[in-house]
Amino acid sequence: MARTAMVTGAAMGMGAMMARKLAQRGWTVFAGILPGADTAELAGGGAGLTPIEQDVTDEAMVQAGARQVAQVLRGAGLDLLINNAGIADIATGPVEGVELEQAGRLFDVNLFGQVRVIKAYLPLLLESRHAPRIFNFSSGAVRVPMPCAAMYNSSKYAVEGLTNTLRYELARFGVQVTAIEPGAVRTHMTADPVRATARIWERSSAAIRQRYEAKLRPITDQLGRLLLSANEPDYVTDAVLRLVEAPRLRPRYLVGREVRMLPLLQALLTESAFERLIARQFHL
Repeated sequence: MARTAMVTGAAMGMGAMMARKLAQRGWTVFAGILPGADTAELAGGGAGLTPIEQDVTDEAMVQAGARQVAQVLRGAGLDLLINNAGIADIATGPVEGVELEQAGRLFDVNLFGQVRVIKAYLPLLLESRHAPRIFNFSSGAVRVPMPCAAMYNSSKYAVEGLTNTLRYELARFGVQVTAIEPGAVRTHMTADPVRATARIWERSSAAIRQRYEAKLRPITDQLGRLLLSANEPDYVTDAVLRLVEAPRLRPRYLVGREVRMLPLLQALLTESAFERLIARQFHL
C-alpha cells in the first residue's frame, strides 16, 4: 500500500502545497481543512488526496476526522503527520496591551490544536509499518523573537517543548518526532507584511501607542520590509518533505535561507552576545 500522510491546515499555503506534492509522489494523503474552506489550492493532488473537514480547536471534529481516516486505512496505519495548522495575526503588540482572550485563541490553534491532532492520530501512527513520523511546525521566531509578537513566539516555544517530550515518549514505539522552524515564507499569512505590521499599532489602545509606538514601531516597520523578501514556499516545502527520507530525525530543523546560519551563530556565541548581535541588527 502507498505510504500515507495527514496534513493539517491544508486548504491553502504550505499545507496545501505539501499535501499536493505528497499525493503527486504517490502517497495517500488526507488534507485537514476548515469546514467550508476553498480547496482550489489542493487541485492537482489527484485521487490520492482526500480533504478531511477539521477545525483543530474542535475536539469532536478532530476525533471524527481521525475515525474517517481510520476507515480508509483499514488497519494499514498512518506513516506521517504534519502539524502545519497555525495562526499569527492575533494577540499582537506589546505584552502590556495583549488581549488574553485573543492570546488564548492563538494558543488553542498553535499549541493545543497540535495536541488534539496528535492524540487523535497516534493510534494510527502506531499501526504504521513504515517508520512513522510527526512534523510539528514551530517557527524560526523562536531563535530571534521579535518585539510585539510575544504570544506567537510563546506558542511556538511551547511547540518545541511538546516536540522534545514526544521524542522521548514515542522513541521506543518507533515514532520519530521533529520540530520544523521555518523562516519567513511567502504565503497568504505574509501576503502584505508591511500592512500587517502597521495593523499591530492600529489595533493597540491609545495608551499603549503612547507608551510604546515611538520606540518600537521602527522595529516592526523594519520587520515588515524584511518579510517582503520571504522564502518561496516551494523552497521551504521541498526542504521539509526531504525529511521524510532522513534515516534519523534531529530534534529540530531550521528551513529558510535567512535562518540557516542561526544554529552556527548560536553555537559560537554566548546567549548574551547573540542577543546583542540581533539587537544591533534591529536597532533595539
